[in-house]
Amino acid sequence: MRAAAAIVSLAVSGALVIATSACDQDGSKASKVRYGDCDVSGQHGEFHLTPETAGALTVKTTLPAPGWWNGDTPDSVRSGYEYCMAANIAYRSGLDRVDVKNAPFPEVVSGRTKDFDLALAQITITPERSKVAEFSPPYLSSTLGLLIREGERIDEDNISDVRIGVAEGTTGEQFVEDRIKPVKPVTAYANDPEMITALEDGRIDAVVHDTTILLPYAQKEGSMVSLVGQYRTDQGYGALYPMGSRNRTELDRVIRQLIDDGTLAKLSAVYLGAAFGRDPAKIPYLKVDESS
Repeated sequence: MRAAAAIVSLAVSGALVIATSACDQDGSKASKVRYGDCDVSGQHGEFHLTPETAGALTVKTTLPAPGWWNGDTPDSVRSGYEYCMAANIAYRSGLDRVDVKNAPFPEVVSGRTKDFDLALAQITITPERSKVAEFSPPYLSSTLGLLIREGERIDEDNISDVRIGVAEGTTGEQFVEDRIKPVKPVTAYANDPEMITALEDGRIDAVVHDTTILLPYAQKEGSMVSLVGQYRTDQGYGALYPMGSRNRTELDRVIRQLIDDGTLAKLSAVYLGAAFGRDPAKIPYLKVDESS
């Protein structure tokens, strides 16, 4: 569901690699590679990839994405849920760095480029996207949030009567068109900050976008916007691979391991919990009038 947050693609190495001495679980000394501020775990080099660039895991994403990628440019990112997820994948695959490529979201999910190993950009797995790219097992469930200006009264009963902003090329855009069916034109934005500014300025009345992406804006000190509800989608985020990826099977194995051993749950608590400042599960769920 992730929105595009940049107009041009920029490829820069986004990891500072530091070798430190650490003890493995069996007590033996080993050189433990670190990536930015991420803690990595598991067995170094347990999995074997044939990466796009020797010695590196090349990851595409769309910046900015607070909580997911903490930093506005590839060279400034040092932490975040998906960045540290990539760091753990790299570590367990014996790769010594993460190379971050920033690109507009529609480009990331288009299937037109193959110059990366995987994309992590809060990408919802859909049948349409699966026609042009391949996906990992889902690593996080996703919902769509409803963001409005503070003091406004917009809810499930009148949402179809207001001006809605969406993120270009996302499942949120499709959801608004197919399910909410607003009577007024929908405005699609190329990046999240532009969309939030439009809401604050009164050029649109509401935003429908990933709950986990909207939460940081609503929780920011002095915020003029409020997250008043969320829509269930029964969908999840997945890592996107170029079609025909030679690393798909091995990357799937790493990601399943990160899910099963609790690594991703820890990353969620550390990075998403801090960014959200609010438990997403306690945000009211909204209904859609299926008869409209």
